[in-house]
Amino acid sequence: MVSAARRTRGTRLIVASQVVTAILTVLVIAACGGSPAQHTTSAPTKRPTATGPGPSQSPSASPSPSAAPLGSPGTYQVGAQQLTFTEPAHTGPTGQSLGPRTLVTQVEYPLAPSSGSQPLAGPLPLIVFGPGYQQCVDAYGELLRTWASAGYVVAAVTFPVTNCELGNAASESDLANQPADMSDVISSMLGLSGQQHDLFSGLLSGQEIGVAGQSDGGDTVAALAANTCCIDRRLKAAAVLSGAEWPAMPGQYFPAGTPPMLFTQGNADTINPPSASVLMYRTDQAGTRYYLNLFGASHLVPYEETNPVERLTARVTLAFFNRYVLGQAGALATMVQDGNAPGLATLVSGGHVPADPG
Repeated sequence: MVSAARRTRGTRLIVASQVVTAILTVLVIAACGGSPAQHTTSAPTKRPTATGPGPSQSPSASPSPSAAPLGSPGTYQVGAQQLTFTEPAHTGPTGQSLGPRTLVTQVEYPLAPSSGSQPLAGPLPLIVFGPGYQQCVDAYGELLRTWASAGYVVAAVTFPVTNCELGNAASESDLANQPADMSDVISSMLGLSGQQHDLFSGLLSGQEIGVAGQSDGGDTVAALAANTCCIDRRLKAAAVLSGAEWPAMPGQYFPAGTPPMLFTQGNADTINPPSASVLMYRTDQAGTRYYLNLFGASHLVPYEETNPVERLTARVTLAFFNRYVLGQAGALATMVQDGNAPGLATLVSGGHVPADPG
């Protein structure tokens, strides 16, 4: 069962984030196959680098002047566009009647070399991302750009009832409805890829889909990948970043046939206790699963700040998606090497108990 600290994290998350920021300053460190929703768009943009305007790129490598194999961070410059999808009215997993839901979605995508703002030619893999309670998508910018700069199209969902702009009006009671939001964004993105005369025409592979989410977004992803209430069978892999089994989800967790899953967790996290991630990792008996234990890391540092732990998390999650979304067998060795960093992290698999999970 999730602890009281976990259940009340919505009221504590903002304070926790402020504390984390202060510490860093001091240290200097379901339905599948749904119909595409209606959408509106904003103009394509390129995110600025730290030194001035222009397309962003991973600090680990310079963009390649020509096409290159997918999977290496920093290979491609990254473009961005904000889309607004309208999810049709439907009945939620708890039986609640829901009206149309507005899903503002930030899409980041690799740019074709020397093409201005045009995406790299598809089909490309898709990662749909869910942020935490009262967290903004932009807070995860470096993590998301690492994936996009390696050749993934990354669609980050702003959940309609738990997003950062709502303040005290946000409510975790809507979390059970968020897996369907992510499924709808998958369907909508695939729908755009199937249309002619759209920026994203022909961009996506319907066979290469991953999901990731942090905190309450991780709870959402856990249900989307591994709860009978909400499973989306299109997923090839799922990364649960400091998440848990959400008590209000009505189905059964981890039935047979769940996709490969990666659970990442800071062992100094007081918002989502490590026991919540360990429980999921141990319960997932039938699937391929990994546990990344981040030593001394709190709730947000591995995902929202540019620091050694965040960079390690970005590399391990990318290698995980390379292995199980793109099917690159050699990515597993990279994942194991990057995930076992003395003093920073350990990576275990196959049910082995994480060292010092907290």
